[in-house]
This record gives sequence, C-alpha cells and structure tokens, in this order.
Amino acid sequence: MPMNELHADYDAELANFRLAYSRAGCIVACVLVPAGVGLDLSFYPQQAVPLGIARAITTVLLCGLLALLYTAPARHYARGLTLTWLTLPQLMIVWMIYATQGAQSPYVFGLSLALYAAGIVLPIGILQSLALGGGTCIAYFIAGLLHHHDAVPQTTLIGNTIFLLFSAIASAVCTVFNERARLRLFALQHEVSEKNTVLQQTNRELAQIKGMMMQQEKMAALGTLSAGLLHEVNNPVNYSMMALNMALMDPAAAASADLKESLTDAKEGMQRVQSIVTDLKTFAYQKPGGDSQRIFLFEKALQSALRLTGFELKGVAIDKTLPLDTHVVGDEPAIIGVLVNLLGNAALALGKAAQSRPGLAPQIAVRAGRQDGRLVVHVRDNGTGIAADNLARVFEPFFTTREVGQGLGLGLAVCYAIVQRHGGQLTVASEEGAWTEFSFDLALATADIAAPAPAPSAAAASPAPPSTALAGIVPAV
Repeated sequence: MPMNELHADYDAELANFRLAYSRAGCIVACVLVPAGVGLDLSFYPQQAVPLGIARAITTVLLCGLLALLYTAPARHYARGLTLTWLTLPQLMIVWMIYATQGAQSPYVFGLSLALYAAGIVLPIGILQSLALGGGTCIAYFIAGLLHHHDAVPQTTLIGNTIFLLFSAIASAVCTVFNERARLRLFALQHEVSEKNTVLQQTNRELAQIKGMMMQQEKMAALGTLSAGLLHEVNNPVNYSMMALNMALMDPAAAASADLKESLTDAKEGMQRVQSIVTDLKTFAYQKPGGDSQRIFLFEKALQSALRLTGFELKGVAIDKTLPLDTHVVGDEPAIIGVLVNLLGNAALALGKAAQSRPGLAPQIAVRAGRQDGRLVVHVRDNGTGIAADNLARVFEPFFTTREVGQGLGLGLAVCYAIVQRHGGQLTVASEEGAWTEFSFDLALATADIAAPAPAPSAAAASPAPPSTALAGIVPAV
C-alpha cells in the first residue's frame, strides 16, 4: 500500500484514538486536580483556602472542556482541546508556585510529572509537546522571578528551570517515538487485515473451484452412464420404428382408421424418443470447450433445449422470435446447457407464480436478434421475478433460493462462465412478482470459418467413445 494512503488511513484512525485518550486523560485530570487538596493541606495549610479555590476553578474549566470532547466536532479539534486542558493544570500549578514559595515550592514536580504524562501517555503531536514544554518552562521561570521580586534569578530557579527543560525535551522525544510506534503498529495491523482479506478471497475461490470440480466429476460420470444407455435405448427404438413403418404399410392398417391412427401416434412417440437420444448424444459424444469455434445453428440448439426441458415446460406457452439466420460460433453442448438451465429456472419460477397468482397464463419468450456481429438472446418469463436483494447475487457460486438439497447454486455461475468463455456476457433484469429476463450474446458465424462436421446420427448402431461432455449440462439454481 502506498505510504501516503497509509498515512491518510492512519490519520483517520488516530483521530478516534486521540479523542478517546484525550477524554480519558481529561477525566483523570478532573479527579487529580481537586484531589491535590491533600497536598495543599500538607505543605501550606495556612494557604489551603486560596489554593483550594484555584483548584475548584480549574476543575470546573476542565469539566467544561471534557463536555466539549463529547460533542460531534471534537474529533476534528481533539489536538487543540487536548493541549488546552493540559495547559490549565500547568497554569494552576505555576500560580500556586508564585503564591507559595516560588522556586522553592515542591509543586515544580507536578509540572514535570504533567510533561512526562503528556509525552508518554497522550497521543499529542511533536509541536503540541514542544509548545506545552516550552510554555511550562517560561511560565515557571517568570513565576519564580515575580515571587522573589528580584531581577537576578536564584540558583534554585535556574536549576529547576533546566530540570523542567530536560523534562520537556524527554517528553518531546517520547512523543516522537510513540508516534512512530503507533504508525508501525497501525501498518502491521493494516497488513494483517489485507492478508486476511486476501486469504478469505482465496478460500472463497478455492471453494468455488472445488464445487465446480465436483460438478464436473458428476457430469463426467453422467456422461459415461448416458453413453451406455443411449446405445441400449437406440437399438430397440430403431427396431420399433422399423416395425411401425411395416405395420403402417399393411393393408389391415389402411382398412382401419383407428389402427392407423394408433400406429401413427406410436411412430410419433418413437420419433420423439429418437430426438431426445440425438440431443443427449450431443452431450455424450462431444467435448465442451474442445471445439469452441464450431459453427452451429442456434435455432437447433434451442429446439434441443426445449425438448430436454419438455417435461418441466408442460402447460407453458413458448414464444420464439428468431432471425432467419441463426448460425453462430461456439460450443454447442455448452450453449444447450445454458439454455436448459435458463428454461429450467423459468419453469420453476412459473410454477411458484401459478400458486401465488391464480389464473396466470405461464409464458416464456425467447427472442434473438443480430447486433454488431453477435446474436443477442433474451429469455423472459412472467413468473415470480427476483427480489432486489438477490438480483446482484444470482451469479454467485453456491447462492440459491431453493430448499436445502434441491440445488447447489452452481447453475447460473457455470452459465456465466460459459457465456464469458464465448466472449459474451450473461446479464439479468427482473421485476419482483412480475417477470425475469436473462440475456446473453454469441458470435455470429462468418464465411471464413469452416463448416462443422456432421453430428452423429440417431440411428447409429454403436455410439462413439464416451467423454466428459455432459459437463455442459448445468443444474438450475
């Protein structure tokens, strides 16, 4: 941290420190000054009354300054107020020296004690320390001369003045070293605080990485499992399709309208199973991020995502507005995963909204447009919306509003990272209780990028080796 910034922070913290110590010191002075009546009675019992009056006046003034130290502006004037209340007891003691024995008065030790206390305990500056010490020496010397009515100072007066001067110098030296010690202590505390902040940030990042790695491992295992299942499902589906086609060509099917309708419905169901198998193969046989410059049709990716979330989106009206050409460049499995996540979150919000807003017509609008060489996609639902307090946190890893055990809170965080990897940005806008809209953008395809290799056919007899590509599918938050 730059030294000037450190000094600025130190001065800000020292202002509170100085004010607190000034209050404590003033309270001690308010107690010690009247308590000194015992010294007056011991040394000068015949002058106890005027000395007591001087102590009472000084105590009242100290209490007034103490009250000022508890006002709002005191933080800005703490040094001046501290020097003022330190000066009052010194002036009182100087007057007592003048009123009693002059240079012979034992109260000179009170002046010296106050100087040491100011330099060692109170956080005053070097200038304040020199002013207090120099003023005390001069005042004592004048009081000694006036008491003896002699133009030539006595040996005792000179000696005591030199002693006070030494005390003032020692106090100033203590002030300098105390100030440096406080600055070093503050610098050390600041360094420890900064390191703690960095350590906490590192721990948060490690927790995020750990969570994402766990999610990747889960998706890799799911990808391996799905690759085997796809092979087992695909073959019987193909057999069933062949049987249905043959049955539809049978004269009996042509003669019976009900039989033909049933066979047609069964064929459509098998075709849907084939589509789902094809979509799952997109994850099982491709490596997200490994072919990030592949050209694909965004419209086809959207259709795959809609099929994969078809069960969750039952009863939800889907409004699609897409340009004629939606060829983009990127990682198709990962983008399908992003769409699956956004559509799944929208379906969840619509389900909650249906409970709180009877008669709601659930709808998800997917709009896309070409802008500055990119395809900008908006996914908007008319569900519950997002609370303003949560809006800024939706992309934080492990942040979720779901019940415990229903989500890790990694879905949108991973989606954000995927879109960012594609050179885009995932943003959110919402009105609580009304709607939520997520937006992201992808690079449009250009002629100088090679066309992609054809995707594996749904009717393939045996699947390609499994990969960890299913990591592209991310859980909704």
